[in-house]
Amino acid sequence: MRIIDEPPTDGQRFLMASAAANAAVGEDIRVLARAQAVCLELPGYDFWLFGSRLLVRFDIDDRDVTTGVEAVEVVEVVEVVEDPADVLAACRARDRAWPLATPAAEVWARVRSSV
Repeated sequence: MRIIDEPPTDGQRFLMASAAANAAVGEDIRVLARAQAVCLELPGYDFWLFGSRLLVRFDIDDRDVTTGVEAVEVVEVVEVVEDPADVLAACRARDRAWPLATPAAEVWARVRSSV
């Protein structure tokens, strides 16, 4: 699921353009407006879930730059989380948002990337 601003940022428009290739091979990508995400009290970070057992978390700043996690002079792009409580919270957030999100192809038809 992708959360986008209205209007989408250039970075979000780029991600929407790249989503077309993922959707073409079967990935079900949905889009949710940021205002809806705020109302649903979704986490303030981006994440991926794998098999509802592994959470991969990453932070993106206001400039659409992935900030990562600092670990002794090295910046990791993502944080892998296996704590069951954190994974469950992410699953619940996904489950609240999924039925309200719009298939990416429908959004893509309205919002084209200039990037």
